[in-house]
Amino acid sequence: MEQREPQKQIPKADKRRSLRTHMLVLKVHGKYRSKAFFGYARNISQGGLFISSITPKQVGEKFPIEFTLPGTDIIINCTAEVMWSRRFDPQMHLKANYEPGMGLKFLDLIEEKKKQIDDWVKKGG
Repeated sequence: MEQREPQKQIPKADKRRSLRTHMLVLKVHGKYRSKAFFGYARNISQGGLFISSITPKQVGEKFPIEFTLPGTDIIINCTAEVMWSRRFDPQMHLKANYEPGMGLKFLDLIEEKKKQIDDWVKKGG
């Protein structure tokens, strides 16, 4: 009887197009319906960021955000759109890869700021 080698799992390709890094704590400000919004970013790329939040916004919502890249004086401000949202689920919160929040896409970020984010990420944040 011929023995087969165990099949290796091939990781799925990462569809993200830009380098990204984690930011452990970044305060993000945004005006939304005349209220200040505060969240904590977990990773960022020139295309957008993930904000950890137990009360994320709805997919499709757009709002202005402003934040400073940690350790720099680089201010990023643009309009962001919620591309996906994951609400807090008490049954799921113990899973290792589960974190409630929302994925934001930068809509009108100028090229200079995209380059600054890329350079910051390349340096390791």
